[in-house]
Amino acid sequence: MDLELAHGAGAPRKRQRGESWGGVLLLAYQSLGVVYGDVATSPLYVYKSAFAGDDITHSAGNEEIYGVLSFVFWTLTLISLLKYVLIVLRANDGGEGGTFALYSLICRHVRAGLLPGGGTSEDLAAEDKAAAAAGRRGDGAVSRARTLLERYRLLQRMLLFFALLGTCMVIGDGVLTPAVSVFSAVSGLELSMEKETHKYVGLPVTCAILICLFALQHYGTHRVGFIFAPIICVWLLCISMIGLYNIIHWNHHVYRALSPYYMYQFLKKTQTGGWKSLGGILLCVTGSEAMYADLGHFSQKSIQIAFISVVYPALVLAYMGQAAYISQHHSFENNYHIGFYVSVPEKLRYPVLVIAILAAVVGSQAIITGTFSIIKQCSALSCFPGVKIVHTSSTVHGRIYIPEINWILMILCLAVTIGFNNTKHLTNAQGLAVITVMLVTTCLMSLVIVLCWSKSIFLALGFLVFFGSIEVLYFSAALVKVHEGAWVPITLSFVFMIVMSVWHYGTIKKYEFDVQNKVSVNWLLNLSPSLGIVRVRGIGLTHTELMSGIPAIFSHFVTNLPAFHQVLVFLCVKSVPVPHVEPEERFLVGRIGPKEYRLYRVIVRYGYRDVQQDDLEFEKDLINSIAEFIRNGGSDQNGSVEGADKANEKLSSIRSGSIPLWEEDGGVDGSASPNKEINQQTVAQQRKKPRFVLPKSAQVDSEVRAELQDLMDAREAGMSFILGHSHMKAKSGSSFVKRIVINFIYEFLRRNSRGLSYAANIPHASTLEVGMVYQV
Repeated sequence: MDLELAHGAGAPRKRQRGESWGGVLLLAYQSLGVVYGDVATSPLYVYKSAFAGDDITHSAGNEEIYGVLSFVFWTLTLISLLKYVLIVLRANDGGEGGTFALYSLICRHVRAGLLPGGGTSEDLAAEDKAAAAAGRRGDGAVSRARTLLERYRLLQRMLLFFALLGTCMVIGDGVLTPAVSVFSAVSGLELSMEKETHKYVGLPVTCAILICLFALQHYGTHRVGFIFAPIICVWLLCISMIGLYNIIHWNHHVYRALSPYYMYQFLKKTQTGGWKSLGGILLCVTGSEAMYADLGHFSQKSIQIAFISVVYPALVLAYMGQAAYISQHHSFENNYHIGFYVSVPEKLRYPVLVIAILAAVVGSQAIITGTFSIIKQCSALSCFPGVKIVHTSSTVHGRIYIPEINWILMILCLAVTIGFNNTKHLTNAQGLAVITVMLVTTCLMSLVIVLCWSKSIFLALGFLVFFGSIEVLYFSAALVKVHEGAWVPITLSFVFMIVMSVWHYGTIKKYEFDVQNKVSVNWLLNLSPSLGIVRVRGIGLTHTELMSGIPAIFSHFVTNLPAFHQVLVFLCVKSVPVPHVEPEERFLVGRIGPKEYRLYRVIVRYGYRDVQQDDLEFEKDLINSIAEFIRNGGSDQNGSVEGADKANEKLSSIRSGSIPLWEEDGGVDGSASPNKEINQQTVAQQRKKPRFVLPKSAQVDSEVRAELQDLMDAREAGMSFILGHSHMKAKSGSSFVKRIVINFIYEFLRRNSRGLSYAANIPHASTLEVGMVYQV
């Protein structure tokens, strides 16, 4: 797909919210319920996971528990606090975060995207000039790194692979986190029940909570969002107070274990077993990636304040308190009972159990919503099949619901919960997913430091080596647990990687076919009258992925049915690799051929986080943008799009709504004064009577007035949509793998995916589908 970045669309949008300290503190409070639910519930299962297997045992010398505490503290400090909160949060793409945001940021600075197109020649030249002026190209090593990434297709494919791998692991985390959080919270029942009884109660209760959690997703987080932050606040206060009590009551010298010396002692004594137990310890940072992925909902400063002042101290106290209690108790029935609930005073266990279950639900809600958001981003950039996206909040654009993905996540989540029926295997699986995403973020972040921030390449290498070495250590410990549950995220990622790669490959092949088989504008302009071409009343809206020329599917239509509308618009809806496109930059309008032909090309651009308009609003804005283009005389002062026929076609950035549209059954769409009007001729009473309202200062000559009149006549007659219904088929002689990919996998995904979002509500009576087979 083409990704145009014309006139500032590629520039990050400056965020205005949270500028005052009051606004920042309010956002910080709200972020507790949305961002930190996952990391806040990690004390439920970290110690249990570390001691769950036979890798390490709790001895009278306490070397193991002190070593685990030391690892937890330093991992939480270095990864969550230093890496994510203080460094990675700064790498936002127009205020948005996440793996795909990093990939988008790199592609925009280096032009390393695999998708065809990347902006106009003027835009790219302007960006290069601005980069040079700002000194962003850096030293010779940085310039060489940029050049290598721009030149070699293999490096671009590797970059996309890393982005997709991180995305797939986030989806896997969306399956595993609800299972782990809820199962661990419910496991508190085992201390107050017989072992045989708990075996038949814990799993059904967990499954019932998970079903309710996914069934309520369509209501959206905003309906219950007001209780999320208080729940996490109560939970953090609860675990920190219990931790403080355990430190004072059981072992106030436990703070000594924060010394890195205890990590050395731990590994020296436990050796291989201690290394394997790191797969459970790393779960203390689960949810750190969510801080970055949910950046678009809040602000960098608010997330930092919430973590540093509230979340981090509460978690440190909670982990120290558990270690203090465990260090003074060595008579556990088995290592599996070493965990959160044993350190809770018996009188508080049931209230804490209720709060823990609520906190687990909040944490699960956050990762599920994050999964929806990242799939929407991938779909917008042609890396995931089209899905139905429901916006559950009228004020927060990032809160969405995807029915198909929701039910797939629920089925997979229930499957792994019932299949494993214990936290040991579930946490092994979650650990591998979490650490893989962190490794991908580290690699992409090192590229951002060099290519986007233009810092020294040695600084980027230092970041990569320091954090990468820590994460590789944890990754190796998680990977060795493949036979104990860690195969789940690998399998899930493999399946989703195939789906995303095949869809991306098929989309590119389809676009390349369109480019190779398009016909020139002159072909349409020079159609012989002997063919009997007829222009019928109305507006014909032809969807195409092309920026120039006539799509093959339209020539196929005209050849077989020699007629088209008096006003013909070639519409191209594009998703650009930026979070948002400003309204004044959304529509690019151009003319095809002489004015009397009434042929136009409109490119509508959306960012990967933008909410696409409904059909009525979109239709009205489209007509307004064409009218404004006509009023301006079809000038090209705002720039042209690369690849357009320079002799016939210039595309100008138009702000819709400049000429308000009046319709009889509606009102004035805009605030301009109706002192000058283009009056509509008398028409049948049942039809709408559109007219354009021009401002007082507008100077309209007769030629422009006639063209606007024709547009109104066509609007009154109605709008028809000409949509392509294409089938992909591999060329004869293609390899066996290509035939499988195109003929079966891609076609299966295409038949079962959603089409154009704006076309979903088009009346069937106004739609004409033209079928065509694409031989690729």
